[in-house]
Order: sequence, then structure tokens, then C-alpha cells
Amino acid sequence: MEANYAPATSGIKNYLSSHNLKKDLPASIVVFLVALPLCLGIALASGAPLFAGLLTGIIGGIVVASASGSQLSVSGPAAGLTVIVFGAIAQLGSYPTFLLAIVLAGVFQIILGLIKAGTIANYFPSSVIEGMLAAIGIILILKQIPHAVGYDADFEGDESFQQQGNENTFSTLTTALSRISYGAVIISALSLLVLIYWPNVKKLSNVPAALVVVAIGILFNQLFKGTDFAIQSEHLVKIPIVGSFTEFTNLFMFPDFSQIGNKDVWIVALTIAIVASLETLLSLEAVDKIDPLKRVSPTNKELWAQGLGNMTSGLLGGMPMTAVIVRSSANVNSGGRTKMSAIFHGLWLLVALLAIPGLINLIPLSCLAAILLMTGYKLAKIGLFAKMWRSGYSQFVPFVVTVLAVVFTDLLKGVAIGMMVSIYFILRNNLRNPYFYRIGSHGDKKVIDIKLAEEVSFLNKAAIQYTLAHLPYETNVRIDGSNCRYIDPDVLEVIHNFKHNAYTKAIIVELVDIKEKYDIPKLNELIYKPENVN
Repeated sequence: MEANYAPATSGIKNYLSSHNLKKDLPASIVVFLVALPLCLGIALASGAPLFAGLLTGIIGGIVVASASGSQLSVSGPAAGLTVIVFGAIAQLGSYPTFLLAIVLAGVFQIILGLIKAGTIANYFPSSVIEGMLAAIGIILILKQIPHAVGYDADFEGDESFQQQGNENTFSTLTTALSRISYGAVIISALSLLVLIYWPNVKKLSNVPAALVVVAIGILFNQLFKGTDFAIQSEHLVKIPIVGSFTEFTNLFMFPDFSQIGNKDVWIVALTIAIVASLETLLSLEAVDKIDPLKRVSPTNKELWAQGLGNMTSGLLGGMPMTAVIVRSSANVNSGGRTKMSAIFHGLWLLVALLAIPGLINLIPLSCLAAILLMTGYKLAKIGLFAKMWRSGYSQFVPFVVTVLAVVFTDLLKGVAIGMMVSIYFILRNNLRNPYFYRIGSHGDKKVIDIKLAEEVSFLNKAAIQYTLAHLPYETNVRIDGSNCRYIDPDVLEVIHNFKHNAYTKAIIVELVDIKEKYDIPKLNELIYKPENVN
């Protein structure tokens, strides 16, 4: 059942209160600056128009955040869909046909929300989510260092280890360090210093450090022109410049509904819906994990909101979107308090496109890389690794495996590998805890008490079977099921078979309160109801 928690700050008055807005407005600027190059980079890598990337970010901010129940999640074009989008556009033959697939994907997501498919998020182990967060932090650091030194061969927002042209994260990093642009290095170094020390200056701390970083980037970009430190055009932000409202409206594209009978469109739509929904649920779980107020986002409502966003994006010429952990974590780390920070970030993207595209195109990617480097550092702090180590072997191993798998593959593959390792430890621990075992004595004869747990499932069969098979000869065995609400039929068969054959080992078996058959308990029977006290 989906958790039904009301956010700590709900209602229009709370969203627009000065207490929340003074947190949300600065955070929205940081998220806008993080989202800007990511929207453009992911669109470029996906083979979609640059405008489509910005439009998706705008819709993700204004439409999805407004409909979502999450207070800190930020949506937009996702790197995890890049390969799918690139291949789908080529397969379907035209971008309008692909837009129809996005609309249908949105419909599928709304259906998933209505049938409560979001509850799958409740089964993501904490160790895997923590590992995903740390891995994203490491990926941000590794991927942004090339941009920070002025080498922009890889698109902004890429999270995969393997890259185009037989390159990978490490080979690109090595190449970047051999092709340093000193102008970019100066800008990124100054930007990092501002991001670290600016918040400590009390009189200036109300001005977002990220805004100061962008101002420094633009200033030094202008100062370096005509010198050896000049920033090349390919190392600057590039957004479409529209000269009139007509030019702006001409950027929109619309779905080709004549292809509604094309089975390939439906296959692409279903693929996008499934992958986008999984990425969204993972990101949502991760954001809730780092939310300082520890709010729980309604997952089914999020799927519905994502479906609405993808339908809108497809109808207007955008790209498929998901909730995105990089933008969301930047929101959290910047002090965002409510969904207004995500909504405002969408508005800033719109303003940048319509009002100040020329100014935006003066921003060096190296200063934006510094912002993402700081975001990565906060996600992958050494303290997180120390905390998981103290949590024990069964938490630390899945955590580390998830980190390595995400870094060396991609988000979904890495999480899947981490999930498998985590499930192994869950099963291992479950197998060890199906009963309480005590050895006593009655005269010269050993007496063994086996008290079964409340729930004895098929997963406990192997452990119980092993224990019964290795009981010593000539003992009295008492198997107590008085606490049991449910015993799996396979386990019951093992117990009754043991009692039937125990005479061959001179074992006397007593079964206490063990029924011949157990019905699966209903949910309302599992809810604790305290007795009335008169």
C-alpha cells in the first residue's frame, strides 16, 4: 500500500510563504543553472532539437512539479533515456512520429499510477539507494572534470561508462588532462572557491553562490577574449536564439497521429514508459533519502504526474522525461524546501530562452561544471562510506557493489546488479531467522525446543529442513507453532514428514499448535490493534 503522508509544507499559503520562498528561490536558480547544460547536452546526444531539451526541462519544472506530490524532486530529460531516444527516432523515421510515442508513454504512465504500480519503490533496499547516490556523485566528479578543464568531447549529462568512439569515462578523463584550456581551469577554480567559501560570508550569503559563479564565468569569458586564455565557442552554453514570437512558436513540433496504428510506435512508447517510470521511482526514493525533513513522496501520484508531463511534452515537441537525481540532489543541497523551487527552475528556463538567450550563451561550461562537481562531492562524501561500513557487512557489500556497478555500466544496470546482491543478503538473513532453537535436558535425554516465528515462508524451508535433518539421535523434539500466523505448505510438509520418519532416529516429536493448513493472512489481520483498556 502506498504511504499516505502529507508533506510537511502543503497548501498554497505554505508554498508562497516568505519562510519557504527565501529557501526555494535561491535553490531554483542553482537547479536552473544545473539543468540548463544538461537539457541541452541530453537533447544533442539524443538526436533531438536543442529546443526540445529546454522545453522538456520547462515542462518538467512547471507541469510535473505542480502535479507531483514530491516536494524536492526535479524532472527533465534524462541521460538514461538517451540511447533509447536516439534509436527510436531513427527507427520511427521522423521526430513527429516519435512525439506520438512520447504521448502514448505518458498515457501508460498514468495507467501505471492508477493501478498503484508505484508501490514497487517500497522494495528498493536502502543500501542500493545509498549506493546509487554515491555512484552518481562519483560519476558527476569524473564526468565534470573534463568540462572544468575545457575539454567538452562528451555531452553534458552523460552517466554511462562507455561513450561514443570507443571512449569511456576514464579514457576521456585522461585525454582531457592532456588538453587543458587554462582559461577554463581559471574559471572553474575560481568558481569552486566561491562555492566553498561564499556561504560563510554572512553579509553576502543571501546571494546564491551559483549566481556569483555564473557572473564570474561571464566576466572572465569577456576578459579572456583575444588572449591565450580565450574560451572557445564550443566550451560555452548554446541555446536557440529567437528574434520574435513567431520564431518562438515555429520551434514547436506536434505528433503525427496518423501513425497511431504503427506497432513500432506502441513498442517504443511502452519501452519509454517502463524505463522512465523505473528511473523516476529510483530518483524519488533517493531524494526522500536525502530530504532533511524526511518526507515520503507518494509514488503512484508521481507516476501520474510524470505521465501528464510526458503527454504534454510529446504534444508540444519535447522529449521523454523522468525525475532526475542530479537536478533533485542539487535542489536538496541548495536548501530547497518545497516544490516551488522546481516550478521556478522551469520558469527560469523559459525566461532564459525568451528574454536573455544572448547572455546565457556567454556562460562557460567550466563554471557550470564547478557547480556539478560540488553536487557530486556532497553525494559521495567519505562519511557515507564510513556510515555504510558501520551498518554491517550485509549493508556495506550491496552498497559498494551498487556504486561500482553504476559507475562502470549505467544507472539502471548498476541498480539491477546491486538489487541482486542485496536480495542475496536479504534471503540469507531470512533463512537464518525462521525459529528460536533451544537445547535442554530431561533426565539423561536431550530435549530440543524449536519455536517457530510468526511468519514461516517458503524461503525458510531450507533452513528448517537442514536443522531437522541434523538433529541428534534419541532426543525429544518439541516444535511449537503457537506464535505462527502463517506457515507455508512446503514447510508444513517438511515438519509432518519429519514427524512421520523420526522413529528411524529414535526421536520423539511433539507438535504444539501446528495446524494442518494455514490461510494467507489478510492485510487487516496483520495490523496491530491494541485491546481496549477499561
